[in-house]
Amino acid sequence: MKKFLQEFKEFALKGNVMDMAIGVIIGAAFGNIVSSLTDNFINPLIAVITGGAKKDENGVMQLVGGKFTIKGIDFNYGSFLSSVLNFIIIALILFCLLKAINKAMSVGKKKKEEEAPKAPEPSKEEVLLTEIRDLLKQKK
Repeated sequence: MKKFLQEFKEFALKGNVMDMAIGVIIGAAFGNIVSSLTDNFINPLIAVITGGAKKDENGVMQLVGGKFTIKGIDFNYGSFLSSVLNFIIIALILFCLLKAINKAMSVGKKKKEEEAPKAPEPSKEEVLLTEIRDLLKQKK
């Protein structure tokens, strides 16, 4: 049991697992921001443009429609469209973010390659000795 707990501790505290956990938490928070954007700005704008909005007793715009009924069952396509829009926004932003990260990583690798010490050029004696060795191998 002690070995199992030790292995679990090593796994859980690895850098990749911690980075992934942080990414999931930030992703969930970002998803809430995008949901708020679509629910509070984009959907009302679409409703105003399409004529599917009305003001409630407090003067706040509310969506009207966005669903249809078949045999008493409501199909809320407005909510589905909102979810699709959330996904597209999140996917676009993540794509741009990953592209920027990959570019930054490649720039860092290029700098490391440029800074890496290069092997010194062989001296004239080494070149001459190598040629002599190769000639001797050919004669055998």
